[in-house]
Amino acid sequence: MRICIFGASGTELDAIYIEETEALGRELAKRGHSLIFGGGKNGLMGAAARGFTAEHGKIVGVAPAFFKSAGVLYDLCDEFVYPDTMRDRKKYMEDNADAFIVAPGGIGTYEEFFEVLTLKQLARMSKPIAVFNINGYYDSLYALIEENTRTGFIRAQTTELFRMCATVEEAVDCVEHDDYDIEKIKFAD
Repeated sequence: MRICIFGASGTELDAIYIEETEALGRELAKRGHSLIFGGGKNGLMGAAARGFTAEHGKIVGVAPAFFKSAGVLYDLCDEFVYPDTMRDRKKYMEDNADAFIVAPGGIGTYEEFFEVLTLKQLARMSKPIAVFNINGYYDSLYALIEENTRTGFIRAQTTELFRMCATVEEAVDCVEHDDYDIEKIKFAD
């Protein structure tokens, strides 16, 4: 499978996040999966790519050409795609991935997660989405989603569209054995 990993690109992250995301990349590559990601060499993007590289997994980086001169791209990708815009970057990853793993990240990662979640809710895709909740990073986000469900702003079925995963094994199992059934979850009013 082609697994898209979304995650932070920052350099000031606690070691636990780097170590766990690199372990995720290694495990996915060991199981024969390939990586599609935002192409960054730093943060959790770089950690995932280093994990894939360590186990000789195929890596496709995706970033607009303006990142080339910034010196932030992972240079060991097997292939690099340079779309025109950030929006095109995201679309390429969405269209070419078989599953998504959302590692801890900031605004860009949240946006990527909510976009694929929205596409799944609207039945525009049925690909697995695993939220890799390292060190409880996404606990507060999940609590927000639950609160918004309780108050009627988010439909209760939405939490069935993704899986919260605390370990590498759970995240990999989620994307390999997702039991999502588009017919089972209805969003009609």
